[in-house]
Amino acid sequence: MTLPRSNLAAAGWMIAAVASFSLMDAGMKLLSAHYPPLQVTLLRGAASLPFVLAWVLATAGPRSIVPVRWGLHLLRGVLGMAMIGCFVFALKRMPLSTAYTIYFVAPLLVAALSVPLLGERVGPRRWTAIAIGLVGVIVVLRPGADGLVSLPGLMVLLAATAYAVAAVTVSLLTRTDTPQSMVVWFLLIMAVGAGVAAIPGWVPLRLEHAWLILGMGLAGALGQVALTAAFMRGDASMIAPLEYTGLVWVIGWDWLLWRTLPDAMTWVGAAIIVASGLYLLRRERVTRTARCATLDQP
Repeated sequence: MTLPRSNLAAAGWMIAAVASFSLMDAGMKLLSAHYPPLQVTLLRGAASLPFVLAWVLATAGPRSIVPVRWGLHLLRGVLGMAMIGCFVFALKRMPLSTAYTIYFVAPLLVAALSVPLLGERVGPRRWTAIAIGLVGVIVVLRPGADGLVSLPGLMVLLAATAYAVAAVTVSLLTRTDTPQSMVVWFLLIMAVGAGVAAIPGWVPLRLEHAWLILGMGLAGALGQVALTAAFMRGDASMIAPLEYTGLVWVIGWDWLLWRTLPDAMTWVGAAIIVASGLYLLRRERVTRTARCATLDQP
């Protein structure tokens, strides 16, 4: 079924997706105080999977989740374990807003990795934007103990790198597999893998956390549905920058749940990273427009 194109509607869906994912991440931070990172990773994948499966079966049907390229699905699942595990490790030790600020380097890493992995061309202006964004990350990392780079900050950077590699694999998977299969197998492989790895340090689940686990899973599933709707209805170059609204949401969660706010260096680093990311998206749109104009010439 082809949905009507509307950038305004797509923007609404994207904002809803970012809000849902920020709520999910707040839930992971709360759970990280009681369970090891790999166990939280298992809970993240397993709690969202039933909701996502219900959505897939009600819309696209069971045939849509049949995988074609098993190797890439397995790679994405392993990368998902690394991404969520590292992110949860950091969330236990730093504010959500600081972790999000560092994580915003992921789109810049995707652009950089697209050169060796996808054979795409990145011009000098976009390389400059990527370099400036990395400077922003260094600014955020500097407030660690005694001015040194902090381990939690490096773990977020590792999570962002894993996300970037996984995002590049999506570009390869879309040529053969459906979005539904990518979401379902990503969650399933991540949950099973993290569950097996978490066995040695397993902490018994507490009944009072059931609502938190359920809410985290529902928020993650709703975020995935909203994200899919956004990209089906609007132009990616227009709605992608709205991902940065996540910083607004997590600042709110930080204050509401933990009574913390970003420090001055985090604000400065966030401004640098967001500005470089927005410039990179703008250059991508300009380059694509110029390429289309060239192809349209007789």
